[in-house]
Amino acid sequence: MQYTAMHILKEGSAMAQNIYDNPAFFEGYAQLPRSVQGLDGAPEWPALKAMLPDLTGKAVIDLGCGYGWFCRAARELGASDVTGVDISEKMLARAAELTDDAEIHYQRSDLESLQLRENSLDLVYSSLALHYLPELDTLFANVHRALKPGGSLVFSMEHPIYTCATRQGWLTDDSGERFWGVNHYQDESQRVSNWLADGVIKYHRTLGTTLNALIKAGLTISEVNEWGPTQAQIDAWPALSEEAERPMLVLMSARKAQ
Repeated sequence: MQYTAMHILKEGSAMAQNIYDNPAFFEGYAQLPRSVQGLDGAPEWPALKAMLPDLTGKAVIDLGCGYGWFCRAARELGASDVTGVDISEKMLARAAELTDDAEIHYQRSDLESLQLRENSLDLVYSSLALHYLPELDTLFANVHRALKPGGSLVFSMEHPIYTCATRQGWLTDDSGERFWGVNHYQDESQRVSNWLADGVIKYHRTLGTTLNALIKAGLTISEVNEWGPTQAQIDAWPALSEEAERPMLVLMSARKAQ
């Protein structure tokens, strides 16, 4: 089920945790640079953009579209039809407010139960959404089915080095040097963090598990980027310097065979 930016419709009824409709979480998220500045406020965007195929005349879907920033960017890059999917009514309402384009459609759905039409898409894109899913095999199989021959999947998610510890955070050794704690790496299971609101549920999986899920789905991996900021980005935004100490994000691209 698709709908225009001015209509927010629901698909299905049983949905995963919808933390983005928590008032405290949504209010905090609205203050983040990537919410205020859009893609310009997402320092990993240049690397993700470089992974994209030519979008001229293409059909695109954004899984976990949030405010719709990428949906609008995809249209600017030449996409002919764009769908944004999110579980959050608040996110979709904001996306609708910011969008004035009849070729961008928004759909409310849980990514775990999302239905995609076979051989209908040239690009499936997702930014910082997949770590909310308990497993990826089902979604990647659906993506492979939905992609046209030669179509692409491009996504970012939290890096497993960032997600693995049950208590995420910086530590200090005996010499006073700060480091990121890594433990429970092989324990692929739920993690609960208190980021913007208490009780945010995410799922840790090893890097190998994600790569193997892509392979199992029949997708060919094109690029894996354990993202870190450039020196120019650190110079412009000094707070990014800690992101060079450990990968917080991993960016991946994969293709369906012709």
